[in-house]
Amino acid sequence: MNDTPDVSMSSGIEGLDDILRGGFPQHCLFLITGTPGTGKTTMAMQFLMAGAHSGERCLYVTLSETRAEISKVARSHGWNIEGVRIIELIPSEHNLSPEAQLTVFNPSELELGETTQAMIAAVTEHRPNRLVIDSLSELRLIAQNPLRYRRQVLALKQFFSGHECTVLLLDDRTGGVEDDHLQSIAHGVVSLELLANQYGAERRRLRVSKMRGVSFRGGYHDFAIRRGGLDVFPRLIAAEHAASFPDREMPSGNAHLDALLCGGIPYGTSTLLLGPAGTGKSTVATQFATQAVKRGERTAMFIFDENLGTLRSRSRKLGMSLDVSIESGLISAQQVDPAELSSGEFAAVVRRAAEGRDGFGKPAKLIVIDSLNGYLNAMPEEKFLTAQLHELLSYLGQLGVVTLMAVTQSGMVGNMASPVDTTYLADNVILFRYFEDRGHVRRAISVVKKRNGQHERSIRELDMTSNGIVVGEPLTDFQGILTGVPTYVGATLSKTRN
Repeated sequence: MNDTPDVSMSSGIEGLDDILRGGFPQHCLFLITGTPGTGKTTMAMQFLMAGAHSGERCLYVTLSETRAEISKVARSHGWNIEGVRIIELIPSEHNLSPEAQLTVFNPSELELGETTQAMIAAVTEHRPNRLVIDSLSELRLIAQNPLRYRRQVLALKQFFSGHECTVLLLDDRTGGVEDDHLQSIAHGVVSLELLANQYGAERRRLRVSKMRGVSFRGGYHDFAIRRGGLDVFPRLIAAEHAASFPDREMPSGNAHLDALLCGGIPYGTSTLLLGPAGTGKSTVATQFATQAVKRGERTAMFIFDENLGTLRSRSRKLGMSLDVSIESGLISAQQVDPAELSSGEFAAVVRRAAEGRDGFGKPAKLIVIDSLNGYLNAMPEEKFLTAQLHELLSYLGQLGVVTLMAVTQSGMVGNMASPVDTTYLADNVILFRYFEDRGHVRRAISVVKKRNGQHERSIRELDMTSNGIVVGEPLTDFQGILTGVPTYVGATLSKTRN
């Protein structure tokens, strides 16, 4: 078509425009493929409505669905499609009568010619800037011959090129191998997929396999269909989001914990809070969040393992109430439903919080994921989930965000397995342990890794009271605390509890 691929037309979908570096190149023909239910019609309607909103002439030519069916789809999304003209080219009832089938010509030749001429007449009359043809499977069935079908599509492409029209051809992939020929004709190809998980909601993703003259974002990108249309989540590429930020540390507000960390957690780093269940990982994360509020910084918490009511109740009982901070927006706490979320959507939600595009007014400087076990278990069918998480953490680090991730290890004492590779994922690791002391179960906390700075090598006792967390002096009178059954080696028992 016209050789002006440098001018882009918005698809009407923010995430798709990001993938296409601005939108569809103007005055070209594109193929949108996908099995029924993947969202082709919804994408096409958003494309046309974006044009209508800009004052462009928009035409929807339907060969399968009726005008009433398309209007019903629009109403389900709350759309006003008055600016989009809909032309039905569905075979009439007359074509179904026995008399209409009696002819010396091949019926497919007559019907294909009539359909093509009607399509050309509609475009000639309305001269649209944007055109959608839904769907090519009907043309393919009418043609009955791959060669005739390909020639007809080529002829239509030549016709559209003379009318400065940007065209989306929708195809439901019912035609088999011959569809590959059509992909060679189109200027660009966007494929939509619907994947059924063994448990939970289905997952949708798209891939741009071809877009001439555009350095588009390759790979698969998750998307969801909601009221209002497609919400596309572009695959995150951390290297594209580098930013500068001060070299400083985020304190916890607890003197002994900050001494253990030699000041706090550096901005732009990720930290694993690693230990068995109940050792205080979530509470320490909450301590950092409440202290961030006092500095006027925003925290975004993503909760997998408990509901928001439990989080707020537990925090109140520990003297770290989140109620006022949540009401003011300085802390946003979102309960994540693991059965309804894809990895791409979760990354997009976190990204919007870090960039301040999630409706809370300011970017989050602290991200809390509680817990990473819930995130990993929520998407067991994802083969590269750890790699995606690493990319997300790298992105947050380049924005100067502090990320805290609670990880629950299996077991209670002794050697415990971790579901993730801590050396690969995190910049810092804070280790939590239970240990036994004369018939009592006590908690211990230590810093075993801090990539960007110094930290204490000591082990301190951790206690949780109604006034918050209490971190004691180093446990110098014990040996073997991390095994769970320490040996007392001091002359006198250190009193570390306040």
